Amino acid sequence: MSEVPVRIAVDAMGGDHAPSVVLEGVRLAIDADPTLEVVLVGPAAVVAPVTHDRCSTVIASEVIAMDEHPASAVRSKKDSSIVVGCALVRDGEAAGFFSAGSTGACMAAATLVMRRIPGVARPAIATVLPGASNPTVLLDIGANADVRPEMLVQFAEMGKAYAQVILGVASPRVGLLNIGEEPTKGSQLAQETHALMAAGVEGFVGNVEGRDVPAGTVDVIVTDGFTGNVVLKTLEGLAAMFFGQIKEVFTESLPNRIAASVVAPSLKRLKQQLDPDVYGGAPLLGVNGVCIIGHGSSNAIAVSNGVAVAARAARGDLTSRIASMIADAPASWE
Repeated sequence: MSEVPVRIAVDAMGGDHAPSVVLEGVRLAIDADPTLEVVLVGPAAVVAPVTHDRCSTVIASEVIAMDEHPASAVRSKKDSSIVVGCALVRDGEAAGFFSAGSTGACMAAATLVMRRIPGVARPAIATVLPGASNPTVLLDIGANADVRPEMLVQFAEMGKAYAQVILGVASPRVGLLNIGEEPTKGSQLAQETHALMAAGVEGFVGNVEGRDVPAGTVDVIVTDGFTGNVVLKTLEGLAAMFFGQIKEVFTESLPNRIAASVVAPSLKRLKQQLDPDVYGGAPLLGVNGVCIIGHGSSNAIAVSNGVAVAARAARGDLTSRIASMIADAPASWE
């Protein structure tokens, strides 16, 4: 059965290797999805030459650089590719937006232009992490360093919605990242959050620890943006170190190189299994529209997957799911 047609706006200038990898990623995404349409947003010199019956273009004369102050740049560069892309979603001209540009600028533009879903205290950035048993949605990973218990409860519900739409988990299991499994462990914030989640979050299984993150013990792990970002960067660094060390071992001698030729297919599959680019970027959850933020170093495959996950989120009516969850929230969340 064919997918429901959907139109996704894409920032042609987002990322360290834009626009070439973005254009290639868009082509790959369109080729892989026969009912996907893309609105490519960027300077005329970049987007005008693009010709495809399912790729239209919108001219944006400005670009927000990675090193610019996010909020100031969004306010001063209203014709930037990021701001224009978010406006297309706000105005109903696109069902979602993808950019591998400045994370801060994407957050600021989505919050200021798309606005927050009514009732959402703070939007949160999520990511899907590969796990030993199953992938896990981790949030927040950097949007909110300081949080309140009620905000973490909202993050849990938003993370559940994302796991349902993107991972296909009907009844997501939710864990609160902490330094121990017992309800009395951790900071005052953790203990108060545990009590709220236990009382009001369906699927909450209790505290989880750092070792549970790569194990895939639960489907959604909730924490503050400071801790989540440290966890994410630590895992990325460990993965890079791990595969770097394996490469050194298998190239240091002739017998090792021969052994490497035997296990190379299995190692390639393992690397692909652990590659976060498969899940297509990080969603900004809680804004009134689909916004997927790719890594600055995204290659064409990562861009293609980012566009695909934006389409999946739009088709799964992610924004409405979150809005419904927040509207039905207990009074204790407010």
